[in-house]
Amino acid sequence: MTERPKIPEKWEWSTLSVTCAKIQDGTHFSPKNQTPSGEFRYLTAKNVRPWGLDLNDVTYIQETEHRPIYERCDVILGDVLLVKDGVNTGDAAIYTLDEEASLLSSVCMLRPHDHAIQNRYLRYYLMSPIGNRYLTGEMSGTAIRRIILRRIRELPIPVAPLPEQRRIVAEIEKQFTRLDAAVAALERAQANLKRYRASVLAAACEGRLVPTEAELASQETTRRGEPRVRPVAPSNPLPGKDPNPGEHEVRPYEPAADLLDRILAERQTRWEADELAKLQARGKPPKNDAWKSKYKPPVEPDSSALPELPEGWVWSTIDSLIAFGPQNGLYKPASAYGSGTPIIRIDDYQDGFVKDRSSLRTLQINDDERDRYGLTADEILINRVNSVPQLGKAMVVRAEMCPVVFESNMMRLRLAQLVQPEWLAFYIWSRAGRDRLIANAKWAVNQASINQSDVRETVVPLPPAFEQHRIVAEVERRLSVVEEMERAVETDLQRAGRLRQAILKRAFEGRLVPQDPNDEPASALLDRIRAERDTATNKGQRPLPIS
Repeated sequence: MTERPKIPEKWEWSTLSVTCAKIQDGTHFSPKNQTPSGEFRYLTAKNVRPWGLDLNDVTYIQETEHRPIYERCDVILGDVLLVKDGVNTGDAAIYTLDEEASLLSSVCMLRPHDHAIQNRYLRYYLMSPIGNRYLTGEMSGTAIRRIILRRIRELPIPVAPLPEQRRIVAEIEKQFTRLDAAVAALERAQANLKRYRASVLAAACEGRLVPTEAELASQETTRRGEPRVRPVAPSNPLPGKDPNPGEHEVRPYEPAADLLDRILAERQTRWEADELAKLQARGKPPKNDAWKSKYKPPVEPDSSALPELPEGWVWSTIDSLIAFGPQNGLYKPASAYGSGTPIIRIDDYQDGFVKDRSSLRTLQINDDERDRYGLTADEILINRVNSVPQLGKAMVVRAEMCPVVFESNMMRLRLAQLVQPEWLAFYIWSRAGRDRLIANAKWAVNQASINQSDVRETVVPLPPAFEQHRIVAEVERRLSVVEEMERAVETDLQRAGRLRQAILKRAFEGRLVPQDPNDEPASALLDRIRAERDTATNKGQRPLPIS
């Protein structure tokens, strides 16, 4: 057993079996007939939270099933409930209902001797670093965290004089109230940053984030007093660069419709070159152009129900913008993992976040798999199978990630050179883009999926080439500020969590409030409990139950 911390002179170390009148877990046989409403609440681990009872998802059972459970574990107002099984093992709350309820075995009821230990004092101790370490230091079970009843009964607890217990509880709650207010403010800041991020993406995808190319060209026309001209934008404008016309030059302006025509022309040219190479490799060079009729043009958008775009923009589909893909990723058994080539898996990225390459898992692959599934810079990964909130998340592959392959529950695609990959990623991150991407998702239990056709048919607003670069630069600038603020807020939230534990630690080391020499020592409280038990035993009565 871990060495016990030093405690003040008038305190005493005891155990829960001494300081509690009853310790009992709930039924080990979950009732079959649970309903959303009924006679008696049926409480499980999910209903016991660090902030108190959570009855939002509680179920009910009838009298016939409740009665035998309650006769064994008769929880009453003021009892302390402790989660002893499950993912939230160690959570504790006070039973605040003045009514009968049934408990599952994942919840243990503790009824403290009210003249020896306060229920709130006991609850805070169970949640403290000291109490939690004693409770969970030697967990049994592997897949499920579990505390056995014997360990709960034998749990050491530092008992303070009753008046000091009240002072400790009052001070904890005073400091927690301040801390809760600070945490609430930080969580509001988190929510506001999330909304701001969404508004930046929405503005970017609706042409409201930066001046459009049409607006800039119109302003220049007005300034020069010359008619607007439409020279073609460079075939591959430099990322982040905006044309900077000199005194006698005219600002280049190419509407997205013209840009899309060039993309589609290049798409067909690329297909024809690839198809011709295949025919010649088979020794069947074409005698005429009839083979070109096999070309399948990309899916066209149905713009009848789509919102109006800014001047110079055009609706397209992802299919129209693709140079390669979509292609599903690589599946390998668990035995292949452990060394070799890094692989990107669905847990390795979120919208706007990607793990460092050194943090990725590795696996053994052959040369053919490396060639087929190896990613290159500026390709886009889209999650195709996941829980609904994560379905369709996307990332742009950076050069520093390569060489790397990708998992089977995502797909990759490479865009035409004239389209910024970040632009499409930002659109997919936006609410409207994500909704359109997963509109035809297939649903299963706890997950959903999209296929390659769903991706190809997704409609996309396409801005002019230079406008894409300016939008991407502005989104990246604003989101970098958001990410820095989010990191600061998260750091403060973690600090608040550590401070909460520090308050509890000080409380049960006797360093949170001053001791009063006039307080009756805890040893007297414990002596009275022992005397009551001895008296009950001498009279032939059953001693106060502890289980």
